[in-house]
Amino acid sequence: MSEVQVAGSMDDWRTFDIANPTEEHAMIRAMVRDFTAEEIEPQALEHDREEKFNLALFRKLGEYGLLGITVPEEYGGTGLDATAAAIVNEEMSYSDPGFCMAYLAHAQLMVNNLATNGSEEQKARLLPKLCSGEHVGCMAMSEPDYGTDVLGMTTSAVLQDDGNWCINGTKMWITNGVIDEAGTPADIVWLYARTGTTEKGRPEISTFIVEKGMPGYKGGQKIQDKTGMRASNTAELVFEDCIVPAGNLVGEPGNSLHHMMRNLELERLSLTAQAVGIARRCLAAMNQYASEREAFGKQIRDFGQIQRHIGESWAEYRAMRSYLYDTARRLDLSSGGQRLDSDGVKLFATTAAKTIADRAIQVLGGYGYVGEYVVERLWRDAKLLEIGGGTLESHHKNITRDLAKDPDVIER
Repeated sequence: MSEVQVAGSMDDWRTFDIANPTEEHAMIRAMVRDFTAEEIEPQALEHDREEKFNLALFRKLGEYGLLGITVPEEYGGTGLDATAAAIVNEEMSYSDPGFCMAYLAHAQLMVNNLATNGSEEQKARLLPKLCSGEHVGCMAMSEPDYGTDVLGMTTSAVLQDDGNWCINGTKMWITNGVIDEAGTPADIVWLYARTGTTEKGRPEISTFIVEKGMPGYKGGQKIQDKTGMRASNTAELVFEDCIVPAGNLVGEPGNSLHHMMRNLELERLSLTAQAVGIARRCLAAMNQYASEREAFGKQIRDFGQIQRHIGESWAEYRAMRSYLYDTARRLDLSSGGQRLDSDGVKLFATTAAKTIADRAIQVLGGYGYVGEYVVERLWRDAKLLEIGGGTLESHHKNITRDLAKDPDVIER
């Protein structure tokens, strides 16, 4: 399915569900919701406390076709669209955003990037094992001293006389950089590195596929004691005279910005979907507790302060959900072109999710402040969404620039 289908006729526009636009999307949601309740929810608190990635459960996602949700069927994927990817991220984040972050890093940051930008040889050789879960992938862009400033990266790739590339540098904050407690590095890394300088004097950034076992590639330190998203591994990756075959260069030297910008739209959409999942769970928790808890002889939902927390959260949740799936509906994975709204929806929804989680803690009081009641964990997880995949400040910049280029979009 290359595009999201819309309502069949003007007669059914009132019943059209933007979050489940087709029967296939509704079936995906039902399947992932059931899997989340049965498999993800029971392990979420334990793996957050232990800061441990559930690799066995992750591999199980491959059996359901989720690890290659946007990959064509010929390469082992499911062949679905941005709306389907959003649905999966929303449903899993309702229970365990940390585990879902590992999924996002694999399925959207690495696998979708390869399916969209890789050569036929690269796709045929690598995608089947990535889609099945046999291999775990990651994307490596950020460095110890460079994040949003992509062009400042210092990891370098030098073309050798034998046609291979020699890569040196360190990447940091890499989700799935290591996949277990022994520090085993990811099987496949979608790596960005400098390969020279353009005619205009700007850094030339190129894309490489680094595979486990290539000399000079190893996992570095696992990042411990994160505020949230503890059920996913975040690590350093080290490349010391790492030799990468010529066939593992993606496209032509200098193509990376094209790869980055197009895939960033899906990344930001998926992170937004995580925010919607967090907001829905927190809203459900505070609404239930407001009926269960009594004070001064009344349910606390009868008090104006609680009503404000619940009422504003409901309105914001509905707004972020609608904006998410409207953006997903229009996002063409093969070409992009939705930066204004992929930035806009993430800017709004990620902050709203953190606010709703904060309100949920306030409503639950002391119970909300402890880990056994899920809203505390979701509050911690939500903060990363304002940083990863583009900071709030970068969204402000991009939106302002895009509106300067096309002010008429406000009136359309």
